[in-house]
Amino acid sequence: MWNGTYGFFDWKYNIAGYSGQDYDGIGRYVYLIASVVLLLVLSILFRKAKKESVRRYLKVISIFLPLLYVAKTAWESYFDITVGAEHAFNVGLLPFDTCSIIMLAAPLAAFGKGRVERLGLAWLATGGIVGGISNLLFLQALHYYPFWTFGAFYSMIWHFLMVFTGVWLFVTNCVEANFKTVVDGFILHMAYSVIAIPVAYLTGMDFMLYLNAGGAPLIENLGSFFRQRGMMIFTTIIMIGVYFLTFAFVTYVAKGIKLLFSLAKRKPQEKVQ
Repeated sequence: MWNGTYGFFDWKYNIAGYSGQDYDGIGRYVYLIASVVLLLVLSILFRKAKKESVRRYLKVISIFLPLLYVAKTAWESYFDITVGAEHAFNVGLLPFDTCSIIMLAAPLAAFGKGRVERLGLAWLATGGIVGGISNLLFLQALHYYPFWTFGAFYSMIWHFLMVFTGVWLFVTNCVEANFKTVVDGFILHMAYSVIAIPVAYLTGMDFMLYLNAGGAPLIENLGSFFRQRGMMIFTTIIMIGVYFLTFAFVTYVAKGIKLLFSLAKRKPQEKVQ
């Protein structure tokens, strides 16, 4: 029975009785509301930031996020190996989820030049927002860790930074909201997928949702249907299409919002005397 007793750094399987109760708890919704408010406030406060300031920020997260990932992976792996049922490293911790791509895209955008920089920036403004928002809405970490734990906070920090980074790039005009951005972001996404898809099939892990579409509304049911029939390739194909469409969706939503703001700021013409 779940009695709500645990420590901040407790491992998920050491928290007796917890089976995702906080996923439907108030903490998840407080986090969502706080994230939206903070996102709006930060975007407004730093909307006039220069490209060099944005680049410095990208350099910081290019270092911070991999260090955070290593710390979290080492922490969970210690328990997986020493007290886990199979006494082995959990391959699910490998950096092949969609949200792991930020560890590649941010350095490309921060330190790259020309085409390389544009690919990194484009993914941050497309895939970064898509992956981040999906976890702001459906904080999957709460299925395994209660709200007030390092495991949950890791996910909350990571995905908020994904959304904020992408939105800020649009707000500061470091990335243009156009079809080229969609294509560039998708190119980097698929370059990463060339590695992630074989790893997913070899390990049976649902990396980038290419095997089961786990957690993806509606598509998850299709993924289950195909998996039962040994036809996961169709789930993979569908998810590739979903990624492209969602990248386009967030890009053109950003374009529409920017257009509305530009129209709102336009001064009415003076009447002809």
